[in-house]
Amino acid sequence: MAQSFKNAGYDPKEIQNLKDEAKSEGKSFVYIEDEEIDALDSGECVHVQFVGKHEGQEVICDAIIYTLRLHHGSLVYEMAVDQAKKTFPNYVAPEERQASYKIDPELEEEIELHITELIEEIEETEAVKVQEHIEVDTDFDYGIGLDVCLNTEEITDEVIETFIQNYNGQNLSLDKTLYSFSSDGQE
Repeated sequence: MAQSFKNAGYDPKEIQNLKDEAKSEGKSFVYIEDEEIDALDSGECVHVQFVGKHEGQEVICDAIIYTLRLHHGSLVYEMAVDQAKKTFPNYVAPEERQASYKIDPELEEEIELHITELIEEIEETEAVKVQEHIEVDTDFDYGIGLDVCLNTEEITDEVIETFIQNYNGQNLSLDKTLYSFSSDGQE
């Protein structure tokens, strides 16, 4: 009789394959190509898989790891767009547009300028503050999903290795300090 697993990410064969692949690359993780995440080329966000433990059982952890600055910038942008939509109710942000969406170029320029001003205002007033966090998704398609935000300038192999070591060693200590950033690079 075939063993049943919560999903394929709990299958010991899949886990061993990931361990072997990571070992062949000299790491404890593998990078995952992901065309849906624009920030992957920025050095501020990575998509990786590694073998971790969940409820005492080995499992493949599918993790998006990103910087506090990137997280802050995303939240500030979303807030500015939401506020701009109140002034311009028919506006659709570029990442949400359908192929059929049309907008007058002058109006779009006016809205983009408005969004830029809103971003500056949000940053100046420090209306958005972020802290390190990890979210675990156990209802994931493959293993478990991790959403990890770390206070570091860049997500490097060393940062990832340290995170995995601390996560698997159950001694992960997240910085609870609230941070705010500005586009000009000042914290």
